[in-house]
Amino acid sequence: MSAAKTLLNEQNFEITLTRLCHQLIETHNNFENTALIGLQPRGVFLSKRIHKQLQTLCKNKNILCGDLDITFYRDDFRQKELIPNQTNIPFIIENKNVVLIDDVLFTGRTIRSGLDALLAFGRPNKVELLVLIDRRFSRHLPIQPNYVGKTIDSIQSQQVKVEWKETEGHDKVTLVNK
Repeated sequence: MSAAKTLLNEQNFEITLTRLCHQLIETHNNFENTALIGLQPRGVFLSKRIHKQLQTLCKNKNILCGDLDITFYRDDFRQKELIPNQTNIPFIIENKNVVLIDDVLFTGRTIRSGLDALLAFGRPNKVELLVLIDRRFSRHLPIQPNYVGKTIDSIQSQQVKVEWKETEGHDKVTLVNK
């Protein structure tokens, strides 16, 4: 097995998060009618970090942020042993601009599941997608992100591994051969 290739080190990771926040601010201004929703499990780490940074940058502590569990909306639900996570959306999404957030966009199936799960909570005005890593040539579904931390070209046998301070003690993204 060959060595992992670092895609984002700790410094680049932080710069990328800040850039994504500024892109969101350009589009959503004061976030008055916008909600951030992280997809469980790993998109929640990204959404919470972005939420915290946006509150500081915008000097707005009222930016809506929630977590969405997609377990029962997955098309492989019966094929895998999946452990449900917790959904926490303590606000109405009806007519809001929703930014779905996930760490890696690969086939698009997780995002499709997220869209299905989201509609159980109402009909948003608009849904956008923010991802830390976009594996652009691996789609099974026609899904494209609006905000991307880093776009990479990879092959099926490679895996993007995102490490978070919250779980691994440091921020890092690597490309690993399976």
